Amino acid sequence: MYDPRTSKVGEYQDRAGPYAMLRPVGGGREWEADPDRIRAASPEERLRAGVRAANARAVRR
Repeated sequence: MYDPRTSKVGEYQDRAGPYAMLRPVGGGREWEADPDRIRAASPEERLRAGVRAANARAVRR
């Protein structure tokens, strides 16, 4: 899912009260997003988020 408020792509986890909970691709801390504003991420946005996660994993090694 794409959250325009944060300009981030995240994986939908659950709903908590009035919020959708999203987690960054590759793991990390969840954030609250407005469920009325999030949308499915485009293929390019998903690819970019996946590459960013893979690069972060490579740096941690």
